Amino acid sequence: MTFQNDKEALRYWEEYCRNIYRSTDVPNETPAEKQKRINRLLSNFEEFCQFYFPKYASDPFAKFQLKAAKHVIDNDTTYAVWAWSREHAKSVIGGLFVPLFLKFNKKIRNVLYVSHTEEQAKRLIAPLRANLEHNQRFINDFGNQKSLALWQDTNFLTKDGCSFLAIGSGQSPRGSRNEEIRPDMIIFDDIDTDEECRNDIRMNNKWLWIEQAVLPTVSISKSKRILYLGNIIAKNSTIVRAARVADFYQKINILDEKGNPSWSKNKIEDIQYMLSKISYASAQKEYFNNPITEGTVFKELKWGKVPPLSKFKFLCAYADGAYSSKETKSNSFKALILMGEYEGNFYIIKARVEQCSTAKMIQWFFDMKNFVGEKSQIYNYIECNGFQEPWYEDVFRPAVVLAEKTNGSIPISPDDRDKPDKFARIEGNLEPLNRCGQLILNEAEKTDPGMKRLEDQFLAVHPTMSAHADAPDATEGAWWIIANKLRVVQIVTFGKQQRSKYKY
Repeated sequence: MTFQNDKEALRYWEEYCRNIYRSTDVPNETPAEKQKRINRLLSNFEEFCQFYFPKYASDPFAKFQLKAAKHVIDNDTTYAVWAWSREHAKSVIGGLFVPLFLKFNKKIRNVLYVSHTEEQAKRLIAPLRANLEHNQRFINDFGNQKSLALWQDTNFLTKDGCSFLAIGSGQSPRGSRNEEIRPDMIIFDDIDTDEECRNDIRMNNKWLWIEQAVLPTVSISKSKRILYLGNIIAKNSTIVRAARVADFYQKINILDEKGNPSWSKNKIEDIQYMLSKISYASAQKEYFNNPITEGTVFKELKWGKVPPLSKFKFLCAYADGAYSSKETKSNSFKALILMGEYEGNFYIIKARVEQCSTAKMIQWFFDMKNFVGEKSQIYNYIECNGFQEPWYEDVFRPAVVLAEKTNGSIPISPDDRDKPDKFARIEGNLEPLNRCGQLILNEAEKTDPGMKRLEDQFLAVHPTMSAHADAPDATEGAWWIIANKLRVVQIVTFGKQQRSKYKY
């Protein structure tokens, strides 16, 4: 949060502290009841947070949050990395709840907070200082925490001798002792920045600073908890490097493997709304721990007007289903492309690209049939590497159910060709078309979420293919079906000589 001046910042801070005070009224209980409650809370992290932080911990914890916190609490020596998507409370749980739970259990004495700047580190440590100073429940149960000796915004010492220090990247952490105690907990929180990650030299220097200046401040022979908080915004980021040596590594995306919210606090409708407002590449970086390098193949796609559907000899609805057995669900996108060829151009008429159920994907075939009507014939295909049991279960069963509901049926053929490498197919078959202006996206669908995701995925295509490429893959499949149906030999007679003429 940015303030116009110090006076405005002070007013905000005072109101923030008042809200903590007002939200933490103390229970009316006997000394024996109070001690019994304190003992219970100090042995139960979840209840501890719900009682002492009623405003922060208003939503139920997710299982992954409790698992990560438990690891750090139970292991007095550990190197843990939490690569959590935005909106998953990593700073609150890892930077506030866990250290205070450990502090009041007398398991830590010297905590070092590290962020990309001292100002940011100060903001991250501020809620902890405010709760120690103004949380009535802490004061009621453990006494006044504010020390007269040292109580600053970047460095403070509680009355029971626990110190907290906030520093920015590049600052010297040397001498960060609390009497004879070296830091026994180091918390790195959002230490990576977009600007720095674009420069390998700067990132290498930052990592050297972490390894040579920060980490050696802990004691070799004493307990030490090292906790990395953040999401993966670049492949050369420090959190990626830290994950390689971590004792505990947890990567959490905003959607789980089944396409559901990883934390029940975030509703699927709200997630979908937010994802629809930002580019695919931005969503992958901020919410899916999958930073995408700008595509090296498709720099720009062509948009244009689609001819009347009656002009097409036929259309192809092609789906990349990412179907699997019930035991191995995937969070891949499902994609269906409606494509047609006219005068040498391949038109992407409609696109459906979502993380959804197979049944919904099958519904798309029916939607395309209704959209086209009698204007043209549609060939329906779906990617399939053979007629395995899951293929029947996941594809044909939903199709039969929909057919019964609609009193109609749709023939869906499997594309069971032995496909080459995905990137090679997409680059080899579609890039020349796009470069020559023969791959055209329907301009009437430019604001449609499915078409937008298709464009985003095309622009992210590159040799490593770390990004989702289900929509380009489905597009290549539709192109292959159409091209092969049209690639017929026409016999042209020139006097007595016959020559073969291929349309493509």
